[in-house]
Amino acid sequence: MVEHERTGWVDAFTWRFSRVAMIIPAIIVAIMFYEVIMRYVFEQPTLWVNEASLWMGGMVYLFSGLYAMQQRSHIRIFILYDVAPKWLRHVFDILSTLAIIVFCLAVIWGGFGEAYAKFMRWERFGTAWDPPIPATMKPLILITLTLVTIQAVSNLICDWNKEPESHDVTDDIDIAIEEVKRAQSKVE
Repeated sequence: MVEHERTGWVDAFTWRFSRVAMIIPAIIVAIMFYEVIMRYVFEQPTLWVNEASLWMGGMVYLFSGLYAMQQRSHIRIFILYDVAPKWLRHVFDILSTLAIIVFCLAVIWGGFGEAYAKFMRWERFGTAWDPPIPATMKPLILITLTLVTIQAVSNLICDWNKEPESHDVTDDIDIAIEEVKRAQSKVE
């Protein structure tokens, strides 16, 4: 995978934050492995591994959305975007950024009261281990959406004067075209 260049301090923050978040799946695998060993080898299952993996998995899901925004890997209908003149592309960019801002602000506005209440009473999960998953995940959703909004505005600003990219069907193919041509020439 070729990563998008980092432009500005927002991209740098998101990129570094995402690098730390990319370690979490390895931690999930490690604790799941620990659970399997404890359960089936030592016959002493844990109380905490399932909830901890759910907790961390939720964090990875949230952080991956922020990383996807920084990488500009969100969905865009290129068939329209590529044929549009530059001024219309700017209109598309502004509209998509406004849609992201409106969505994020609506979720933050609507979820703030619940997130604040869960955090203030330190609401727990209600299982034997009883971690504070609701107390931490609800505010984390709002924090991540705030960061996604900032990243979307940063993308709009940083990409405003860039030359338009052209997209081709071969962009989605992982194998380089030259390698395919070389392989075909060897066959002939």
